[in-house]
Amino acid sequence: MKIFSTSHDFDYSWEEVSAANWRKYSPWNEKTPHVIAVDTLARHVDPETGILRTERLITCKQSTPKWLNSFLGGQDVSHVYETSYVDPRNKKVTMCSMNMTWSDLLSVRETVVYKPTASAPRSRTTFEQNAQIIAMCGGWQKVKNSIEQFTVDRFQQNATKGREGFEMVLEMSRRVFAEQREARRIEARL
Repeated sequence: MKIFSTSHDFDYSWEEVSAANWRKYSPWNEKTPHVIAVDTLARHVDPETGILRTERLITCKQSTPKWLNSFLGGQDVSHVYETSYVDPRNKKVTMCSMNMTWSDLLSVRETVVYKPTASAPRSRTTFEQNAQIIAMCGGWQKVKNSIEQFTVDRFQQNATKGREGFEMVLEMSRRVFAEQREARRIEARL
């Protein structure tokens, strides 16, 4: 088993980040062209806690190495199942995802948390990402280690792209919300 972990502080409030999170895979994010569909399977608000629980299926165009692709059957589309929890009272978004494609050979379980940054809770949001990666290739330890390390390296590359892309989405969201607020102000004056 290998572990990937990273964190980053965004210069946006938790409210901005939690709202923009739903647009993470939108056309505003040019860093995620591999995401070809995001389907919401279920959504529910717990009346006692106020927590919004959402289940989504994320479909991606896969870019695996040719040697691995031929070994795994040439599949170029993959699916990820994601469950997210938005807790507005405690200002915390938790997203848990796992791969559905090739899950009998490689298990990837990722957890992402967005919460206000302790030192600047009104203006900054901390992003924490952790993934457990387990290759299941029987007793071939060398092959398991290679697959797990390749996946960790890919996570590292994608984490940088993901952060850059989400910054674009956050900036665009901030502009759109500012324009909407201004339009409402003008409308209220008329």
